[in-house]
Amino acid sequence: MKNGIDLLDRVGEVPVAGSVSKFIKQNLGILIGFATLLVFLSIFADNFLSWANMVNLMRSVSTNAILAIGVMLSIMLAGIDLTCGALVALSGVVAVLSLNNFGLPLPLAIVTGVIIGVVVGLLNGLVIAYTGIHPFVVTLAMQSICRGAAYLAAGGQPVTARNTAFTALGNGYLGPIPLPVVYMIVLFFLLYLLLNKTRLGRHIYALGGNPTAAKYSGINVVKVKVFVWAVSGLLSAFAGVVLASRMSSGQPTAGVGYETDAIAAAVIGGTSMYGGVGRAGGVFIGVLIIGMISNGLNLLHVNSFWQYVIKGIIIIVAVYFDMRKNKGNVRTGF
Repeated sequence: MKNGIDLLDRVGEVPVAGSVSKFIKQNLGILIGFATLLVFLSIFADNFLSWANMVNLMRSVSTNAILAIGVMLSIMLAGIDLTCGALVALSGVVAVLSLNNFGLPLPLAIVTGVIIGVVVGLLNGLVIAYTGIHPFVVTLAMQSICRGAAYLAAGGQPVTARNTAFTALGNGYLGPIPLPVVYMIVLFFLLYLLLNKTRLGRHIYALGGNPTAAKYSGINVVKVKVFVWAVSGLLSAFAGVVLASRMSSGQPTAGVGYETDAIAAAVIGGTSMYGGVGRAGGVFIGVLIIGMISNGLNLLHVNSFWQYVIKGIIIIVAVYFDMRKNKGNVRTGF
């Protein structure tokens, strides 16, 4: 019991971006990588630093940023969430169909799309918590279910959104800032508060760091797991609704491969695949790096297929360094 309590005490002492100096110290490695990439693209990619491209870059990374928050939380529990990409498609289709076919008011249609994600996330969390099946298997199976449901609901075709207020959700601006960027900033701020200012955030760190000690410290393991995957589902669904708004349609093919970008952003941002380690600021930088790679390669007229290759290499390298860092302190079990 004492060891578990000590673990909680140590977790509570971990600061996340409490000041500029702490932020730089904690994220020095990825900040160097970010700066190097920024300088390279500024020199070799025409118009990279233009305002129009910066706005386009931030808008384009917003979806991955929202997904990466949920994926980060699942990885912090030494798990994973592979459902997010398929949920993007399903929630977008459901929201648009709710408007078109069922005549629901806009707020209720949006809530309906988001609730789909919460339900799927709850199911993921409950199955993981009560059966002991590894999150990779559970969320991979749910990914297939959600993708199939999206195709079935849409009849295999994109569903056009005819509500102009709905399309403004993803295409509007708050002053000069696109609304999806506003959502992203608000959600990262809430993530920071969750991880650093709440008891539940401390429990996430503790459970990911040492599940056995956390359990004997009195942490409700089931509650934490269900919460994490439910939040991931909610965020995936919200990202799907916003993306459907941006594209003015719910598309069952949307979100393919999005889970890869979200995982890449999380691990680049310092989230340990062994659990117990994760920082909101680091993941945000990871999101920007992934977005800059895609944006920069497009500006350099590099074949888009190379993006898949590069992102795959990045994930392998990031996980390798995470393994080296945690060598001799590898935690197993879930």
